[in-house]
Parts: sequence; structure tokens; C-alpha cells
Amino acid sequence: MSAAHGGSVRTLRVPGRHGYAAEFSPYLPGRLACAAAQHYGIAGCGTLLILDQEESGLRIFRSFDWNDGLFDVTWSENNEHVLVTCSGDGSLQLWDTAKPTGPLQVYKEHAQEVYSVDWSQTRGEHLVVSGSWDQTVKLWDPNVGKSLCTFRGHESVIYSTIWSPHIPGCFASASGDQTLRIWDVKAAGVRIVVPAHQAEVLSCDWCKYNENLLVTGAVDCSLRGWDLRNVRQPVFELLGHTYAIRRVKFSPFHSSVLASCSYDFTVRFWNFSKPDPLLEIVDHHTEFTCGLDLSLQSPTQVADCAWDETIKIYDPICLTVPA
Repeated sequence: MSAAHGGSVRTLRVPGRHGYAAEFSPYLPGRLACAAAQHYGIAGCGTLLILDQEESGLRIFRSFDWNDGLFDVTWSENNEHVLVTCSGDGSLQLWDTAKPTGPLQVYKEHAQEVYSVDWSQTRGEHLVVSGSWDQTVKLWDPNVGKSLCTFRGHESVIYSTIWSPHIPGCFASASGDQTLRIWDVKAAGVRIVVPAHQAEVLSCDWCKYNENLLVTGAVDCSLRGWDLRNVRQPVFELLGHTYAIRRVKFSPFHSSVLASCSYDFTVRFWNFSKPDPLLEIVDHHTEFTCGLDLSLQSPTQVADCAWDETIKIYDPICLTVPA
């Protein structure tokens, strides 16, 4: 169940850059964005890398530098060239891969590091949410120079903000205050507060096949599934990571499959509907693994990035062999 892959691993080493987030383009097969920082994000600048896959490996299509570490990246859902990143200086940056120089726009309102950014998948909406260490979530329309709304309620750092793929105007957030919260843009407030773990919650994601199901990953090394119709206890718990879980993603192709990456250097694949849910452990990094994404175009392809200065695209065996 260890680090073998169903095919070759494409690797790019980026010296002096520690990977924080990786996201496949929703438009162009094989195109990947990676947000990275110098000096583990503690000091120095950041880089947004746009990568394309080739037979021989990964090629840098475009690279953009910012004067502070970049912690997350999200692709536009209505323009294949546009992305948003967020950084340690409290700002969001709007980039265009067709234009090789600096950001088109910078949005600076957060008072501390911005750790999470996500572009809404709802058709006709141009909305981005950002989550910050200043304990607020902000709602943005990239065509408007200032935020549309600020959501308050979390009592600690916000690590993750993710739009629902099913319910327009609904997003989830995960925080150091140990909660998962569900918010409604129209009501401009919180709908549900889930005391998800007795530890900081670093990541959350929505199931692509069930509008009521989310997963959280926390510093207690556990993943927990939550049914929003009854949040008194989790509907599943997945144990095995040995350090904090940094990011969790549901599969776009399998209703009960998800992946998680951790400060234990591994990526793990799970099927929460099985009695023995752990499908595979991928152990190909030598530092904290922070970025993780599953391709929307290829049912088998996964990307990750870590503090070991590498970005990898691969096909884990568990996704290439029918479950």
C-alpha cells in the first residue's frame, strides 16, 4: 500500500521555493498552478508557478513573483487564463497567464496573512472567498476593487475557505478555533457551527456527490466526515496520519474516495465506505506536504507539492485499478 504509482511520476524541483498549494486548471488538461514561498513562508517572497505536463516531465509555462509568501491559489471559473493567489502580507493577487508581468489587481484588506482563497463554481457568479489569520472571511468580486462583505465569528486563525459545489452562495470554513462553519452569503452570516475536532482544523472540503457531506482534517491527525443534517457526531473518522493533516480533497470521480496530505510527509487515499478505508499511502516527499489536488479531467491523476521544493504529478495505483 506504499509509494508505488500506476505510471511515471513527473517531478519539478524549484530551488528555494517551498510549495503550499497546487491546483489543476478546470479548463486545460495537464495545466497546474502552484503557490510557493521562500524560507517556508516565514520570510521572503513568493512565486506562482504555472506548469504544463510533457512526456519528459513538467515544464514551467509561466512564473510570477510576489513580495511575500503565497499560501493558496484558485483558478477562475470563467476565464482559463486568470487565477487568484493570497499571501502573507494580507493581500490577494489577480494574475493573467496571457500577460507575463505582475498582477492585474491587488486586493489588500485583511489585517494578517491570507491562508485560503477559492473561486465559486456557480455559473453566472464571479465570487471569491478568502480566509485569514485575522479571523475573518471576505467575499470578493474580482471586477470590484474592494470586498463585498466580511464574515466574522471564528475565534482563531482561518485556514480554509471552500465554496459548496452544490448550493449557490454557500461556503465552508475551517479554523484554529476547532470548528467547521457553514456560511450563507445572502444571509451574510453563519448557518451551522460544527465543533469538529478538539484540535485546530486546517482543511475542509465538500463532497462532489452529496451536498450535505463535508470532510475536515486537523492537527489531531484525523479526518472526519460531517452530514450537515445532523452534526452531533461525525459520519466517519479516518485515522492513520501521524502528524497534522494539512489538506484534504474529495475525488471528483468517486463519491466515497478522498485524499489527504500531511506534515508526516505522506499523501493518503481513502474510501470511507469500506470497512478498511485506507487505499494507499504515497510517500515520495521528504518534507511537510502542503498542496494536493485531484484532476478534474483525468480520473487517475493527482498533483501535490511540499516543502522539499518539489511539485509532483502522478497516478496512484488505487485510482488506476477499479475500486
